[in-house]
Amino acid sequence: MAASAAAVAELEEERVTSIYRVARSIKRKQNSLYNALRSIYEDSIFVAEIAGLWPDLPLVANLRCGLWYSPRFEATCYFKSTDGHANNWSFSTSRLNLHLALLAGQRGGSIIVDSTRKGKRFPDSMSKTIPIWTCVLNRAIERWLRRMRRQIQDLSISSSEIVERHNSPDWDCSLHLPLWVSNTERAAIEDHIEEWTWQLEACGADIDSLASIIQKPLRPLWISQKTVIWLNEVPKYDSWDFTPIILVSASASHGTIQQRSTSEFSWHYIPGAGDDEESWARGLHPTLFWKHAYNLIDSGPSMCNQNVSELVEKDRVYRAQRGDFSPQVRIRTWKKLTNNIEQSCMSMTSEFSDSMSAKSSNSERGLYWIGSTNAAVGTTVDGDNTYTCADCILNCDPKSISPCSTSDDGYLHLPILSSKLDRFSLMNSLHLAIRFAGWHLKRGKKLVICCHNGEDISICVCLAILAALFDEEGCFDNGKLYMSTIITKWEMRRRLVFICKFAVNARPSRGNLKQVYGFLRREREHLVPTDPVSDVDVLEQKSWAGEAEIVVSTGSDLLCL
Repeated sequence: MAASAAAVAELEEERVTSIYRVARSIKRKQNSLYNALRSIYEDSIFVAEIAGLWPDLPLVANLRCGLWYSPRFEATCYFKSTDGHANNWSFSTSRLNLHLALLAGQRGGSIIVDSTRKGKRFPDSMSKTIPIWTCVLNRAIERWLRRMRRQIQDLSISSSEIVERHNSPDWDCSLHLPLWVSNTERAAIEDHIEEWTWQLEACGADIDSLASIIQKPLRPLWISQKTVIWLNEVPKYDSWDFTPIILVSASASHGTIQQRSTSEFSWHYIPGAGDDEESWARGLHPTLFWKHAYNLIDSGPSMCNQNVSELVEKDRVYRAQRGDFSPQVRIRTWKKLTNNIEQSCMSMTSEFSDSMSAKSSNSERGLYWIGSTNAAVGTTVDGDNTYTCADCILNCDPKSISPCSTSDDGYLHLPILSSKLDRFSLMNSLHLAIRFAGWHLKRGKKLVICCHNGEDISICVCLAILAALFDEEGCFDNGKLYMSTIITKWEMRRRLVFICKFAVNARPSRGNLKQVYGFLRREREHLVPTDPVSDVDVLEQKSWAGEAEIVVSTGSDLLCL
């Protein structure tokens, strides 16, 4: 009896496992590359229709998912859904997106595109994160101008007009949330608005520029594929008494037909297909997709994987020849799970997946000079494409380059990995980065800090350099302020806001920011000597086996830092 019971249990376990495997295989087949691209293409038609209703408004993609849904974005923004999750509401001073507010003020509004997976009409970034953002900015502008009116009596005519406009009864500072957000959650969010407004003011954001450009209060509007719009009654955006931030959720929500077909192919519709691109895109990025969208869609499911692989490899070789960062994409295939199940689709796993998305969001090699600091951040370029305007280059990319415009002592390679791959890689390299930057900036040289996407690691290294070597006004002081004060999180935020004012594509990760803060707090006594590297005669950089070593010759001694 005991043996038969064990056999029955074993058979039952095998049956459950088999059902589980079949379900997993079906899900992978439904989430195939062709299904994702076809779903994105179908949703992009809706996005184009909405953009056509207000053609003068700039079309903006919310990174990273939204970037897939149109080839004609004018700008990007970065609002995270996690900042809008229930009981976890937040106003992020590291993602202020002030460039979006200025763009909306200049153009009279903006259209933001994003998407979400099955089950929701809108992502939380649109339901709560952006409404919180608009409300906080509106209140900060009103409070700033109210203080200006009290403190300054003799204003110019133009300034008086600005103050009068913003303090009129029509200036709306209330919190506007969609109807599906409960009253309880609305009240809980409103309790934090004043605190978040204070944080915005305290972090050093340029409220003055916002107040001078935004003529009407910001206000979100929501449009999805279920929204009814009468085409003969579309209002003109300049007729509204607010600056519209039109939030477009590209994908169809639940209740739509998932299995679809044409005269040639059948395919499975995936809501929010652009999300989590590392799991399905196989190295394809939005810019490359839209260059070949029609060919990929017309090729059908059977040829899609092969065509994408060929396009990605050709693009990689082309960018490598130009000196761009171009790692090979490794594909992991799934074996057959049962004899009756076809081989499932392949999922992409890449050690440098973040760089692929960065290429899509910043296709042109951008260089952003940080005020008058003589420091700039940008993407890594090689050979003849290196920055000719720079006297020295601090390369934080895992890949070394051959700069043609700098001397031997004007180039330092620190192969820093993302915090997801190495939690201490950035922290262990900051000492050398700051010494190198201080040695050159003290002599009035122009420094470029670059990484593979110009959005994360280079921003964090620049943040550490500004905190360690510059005062609060952005003037080089060789570490005097840093040595006489204790760095705080608020000071870090102020410095980061200062950088983001110029580097509008900055998206530093939380893990890397933590490494910068921890380094500046713990290494202060060892970071900047009384007269840092003032007696340096020769600065030489050596690199082998993926590690950087700085050799500084001081007279008769040889110090390895």
